Amino acid sequence: MAVRPKDDRGDAPGDDPGPFAGAGGGPDPFAGPGDGSGLSAGPDDGSGSRDVSGDDLRLSGQNAEREREKDRARASDLIADGVRGADAREIPGRLCEVAVRLLPVVGASVSLRSDGMPVQLSASSAQAARLSEIQATLGDGPCVYAATIGAPVLADDLTNGRDARRWPVFAQEATAAGVRAVYSMPLGNDAVCVGTLDLYRDTPGALATGDLRTAQLVAGVMTVALMALPQGEENGSDADEPWLSGLATDYDEVYQAVGMIMVQLDVGADEALARLRAHAFAQNRTAVEVARDVVWHRNRFERD
Repeated sequence: MAVRPKDDRGDAPGDDPGPFAGAGGGPDPFAGPGDGSGLSAGPDDGSGSRDVSGDDLRLSGQNAEREREKDRARASDLIADGVRGADAREIPGRLCEVAVRLLPVVGASVSLRSDGMPVQLSASSAQAARLSEIQATLGDGPCVYAATIGAPVLADDLTNGRDARRWPVFAQEATAAGVRAVYSMPLGNDAVCVGTLDLYRDTPGALATGDLRTAQLVAGVMTVALMALPQGEENGSDADEPWLSGLATDYDEVYQAVGMIMVQLDVGADEALARLRAHAFAQNRTAVEVARDVVWHRNRFERD
């Protein structure tokens, strides 16, 4: 998958391209020899050190390329093993589990982008599912931002500094849940982002370049799984029904609840969703849980 090579590390989009500049920008993590290694060729300057020769540069580049290929082959093998024998509905969850095995993270989740809120499809653990739900409920966080800009969002430290200030409420909720860093990979291509693969780490820190390449590889496979797998009768559903249709049934209740709140409060869809989210946050619940109460008439929103 060609993930748009940008990074969110600045305080606003475009402030700092980080390790992924756009076209014509910084180093490409998939680049070969001469990709910003900092080595240069030249004569000995008499200081006791010397610049690296052209032969050394080529050797260094070749070694780095071999290591990249070994990492890619290992990741590809684990991904293939992880999804072997799975039906379409199981693959997102299997890939989340593979991501945890491949990377220095404790959890992973995958969500589809939607007009109202991210739709969680699967997660590797209850903790990862909870973090995904928190972002959907808040309408804020690395996952939401990555889907918006269609680029990786790497929140290396939610305990302090820029990332904690950027998403203060989410950072507080995440750290309380045992997560200190979140890395969100967009799913799709340069033209469209269809969702995110979100990776959760229990210690602060940046992903190493090799780990970042692996995360992008998993995201690429996840995109293929979401967009190119069979549909209809091959997956035991109606011929005209996409295979994804059964994966997000909980969120059908969110949209139904939003419609009911619109009628109850005589407000628009955006305001109704904002009220639902605020109510969920105030009660330390997820938007899905509150929506279910609204749909089943256990909770009614009253006008102020």
